[in-house]
Amino acid sequence: MKSAFPGMRLAWFAAAAFLCASAAAWAQQSEAPEPASAQAPAQAPKAESASGVPAGLPASVDPNKFDLGAEDVLFIRVWRENDLTGTHVIRPDGKITLPLIGEMTAAGLTPAALQKELTESLSKFINNPQVTVQVQAVRSKRYYVTGEVIRPGAYPLVVPTTAFEAITLAGGFREFANKKNITIARGKERLKFNYNDVAKGKNLSQNVLLQDGDTIIVP
Repeated sequence: MKSAFPGMRLAWFAAAAFLCASAAAWAQQSEAPEPASAQAPAQAPKAESASGVPAGLPASVDPNKFDLGAEDVLFIRVWRENDLTGTHVIRPDGKITLPLIGEMTAAGLTPAALQKELTESLSKFINNPQVTVQVQAVRSKRYYVTGEVIRPGAYPLVVPTTAFEAITLAGGFREFANKKNITIARGKERLKFNYNDVAKGKNLSQNVLLQDGDTIIVP
């Protein structure tokens, strides 16, 4: 006996065929490689200046108080002037060399003062130059911590730092460190430092501010 609803049967077969075709197309699309634009971009290598100092790692200095010195690394930016923007290392003679300006003394100036002088000098060649000076690395002023500490080595003297703070920055003491007989070598002078006393609030005068070149010796 023929079906009373031949049109419905044909419609059902057509719908089934459409669903099967759609499923096959979806499966093929899901197996296809993701387009390059949608894939996660490869991580770019860290920028590094010609001096070997990683870019984008400015030292935390007070631009109005920190005195620049030889070997300090500066990043000087002149807005919209790519040829004048770049990294400069202060030479042993205390100077840097820039396009248009030539040699300029940087040692002994604060970053803010150097920025002002650069702006004034460039004003002779550029209309209303926008200059920024950023300290990327402090190499002119250092102190040293050696002996029985966790992280011995050289540390930049960026801000006023006491002997107590310096030992903390060096990670503290190793197990058998003699905390009572620490020596601060300052040129020919030898200063005694008792960490335990200072930690208890005693004899605080021995907790001196470090100077450039000081070496803390922890026996």
